[in-house]
Amino acid sequence: MAESTEARLTFERVTSPIGDVVLAHDGRALHRLEFDDRLAGRWPEASTLPSATAPTSPFGRAVAAYFAGEITALDGLAVHVAGRDFETTVWQALRQIDCGTTWSYARLAASIGRPKAVRAVGAANGRNPISLVLPCHRVIGADGRLVGYGGGLERKAWLLRHEGVLVA
Repeated sequence: MAESTEARLTFERVTSPIGDVVLAHDGRALHRLEFDDRLAGRWPEASTLPSATAPTSPFGRAVAAYFAGEITALDGLAVHVAGRDFETTVWQALRQIDCGTTWSYARLAASIGRPKAVRAVGAANGRNPISLVLPCHRVIGADGRLVGYGGGLERKAWLLRHEGVLVA
């Protein structure tokens, strides 16, 4: 774990079966969560973190518990997201998608009252700063195919199977 004095965020690395996860929190809310291999050039403060150790924060422990099989461990974690109004609306709507279920991009767009904004919803979903907790991996194509996950479709499939979703 390392602390950033500039933003007063604490950074933590958690080991998972599908790659290390790096998170940033302020003690009250989670601000970022990314897979380590997606950090290059995008999150410089996190790139110098030491190897993962036992999680020390409630946020890190919740991530570890999720990967240990407690698939609802991330539910209810406080988050702080910064983005445009449309993006934050989409990101908050992701929390309505229960573990073990999936929604299409069209359903997500309809849930925020913007049924014709499917492409914009997809773009906002792709900029989600707190993956797993704001479960963008639960959004799939209208035909049921796995599409559009920044962490890679293999990782998306693993996450959905982990949560009990049958993946073709």
